[in-house]
Amino acid sequence: MNDSSWGASHGAGYAGAWPPPDQGPLPAGPAYDGNEAQQTRPMPIVPDFPDAGRDAEHPEESGGRSGREDRDRGAARLGGPLFRDENTQEPMPSPPPAAPQPPQKKRAGRDLRSAIGVGVGLGAVIVASLFIVKAVFVGVVAVAVVVGLWELTSRLKERKQIKAPLVPLAVGGAAMVVAGYVRGAEGAWVAMALTALAVLVWRMTEPPDGYLRDVTAGVFAAFYVPFLATFVALMLSAGDGPERVITFLVLTVVSDTGAYAVGWRFGKHKLAPRISPGKTREGLLGAVGFAMTAGALCMQFLVDDGTWWQGLLLGLAVAASATLGDLGESMIKRDLGIKDMGTLLPGHGGIMDRLDSLLPTAPVVWLLLVLFVGSG
Repeated sequence: MNDSSWGASHGAGYAGAWPPPDQGPLPAGPAYDGNEAQQTRPMPIVPDFPDAGRDAEHPEESGGRSGREDRDRGAARLGGPLFRDENTQEPMPSPPPAAPQPPQKKRAGRDLRSAIGVGVGLGAVIVASLFIVKAVFVGVVAVAVVVGLWELTSRLKERKQIKAPLVPLAVGGAAMVVAGYVRGAEGAWVAMALTALAVLVWRMTEPPDGYLRDVTAGVFAAFYVPFLATFVALMLSAGDGPERVITFLVLTVVSDTGAYAVGWRFGKHKLAPRISPGKTREGLLGAVGFAMTAGALCMQFLVDDGTWWQGLLLGLAVAASATLGDLGESMIKRDLGIKDMGTLLPGHGGIMDRLDSLLPTAPVVWLLLVLFVGSG
């Protein structure tokens, strides 16, 4: 059916009634159903070009042009390059290439002057306390443990709303270090068990919401900081205890220094980019090389009855444990969304940021020294 059958040719006076008033009744059948025709309106015909209808109604504005002429003119305009006659400006000359920038030197992420100064100061305190009175060094370890627990529990509360009880952790942690020095490994285990029990009981004084979460974090903190630090006190209790502790500290520091120096200069392949993007495989090789060299020297000249080949094995183990400890601490800080555990030590961060590689290395060194030269 064409458009004229829907009433497109009737005059303006036709209001849409069916059948039209000037015609007789249409033959019956589905094509001329009066009820259906009253409900259906003819579809208006939209011209291809908007200006064609306007020119037909107002020829004085278009100068008598027809719709076909407008279409022909539009086709001619678009026949050549797009907008060639409208864009008459000359193309802008391309800017000269920028001069190559000189390669920037790598920069360390921390203030090296402050870091070196604080490191030298801490080393002087440790060495003085080791070779003057052993008990003073035990006190230094206990203070470091308490400060580390305070930093860890504070960050857990701030970032995760985990309320690990600090008071039983601090008292039990200090007692753990002293018990390890006085009573050996058995004393350390008993102090650890009592500290965990104190955490469970202390948390009962608060509402039960989050009890399991808080006590779990408290037991973890007790094991992670004071219990691992107790192995330093166990090393100190031997006859050549100061030499063993110095060996432990030197190997750990040399491992970290070798990893930093080699990784900063030659590091290209990431070791664990999701955990610590700054660590590289080349840095790990540097840590192994530096630690093995230092271990051979320390075991040969510091530790009683030690030999250089034992130092090589000890250095290799220290490089592995120190790297894992550093990655573990980085994992905790990444989960908490922080860079450092504290700001107590300029250039270093907090106490926990310096204990990260020392804590897991202490039991490794203690065990290997016991196997190599005995408990002393």
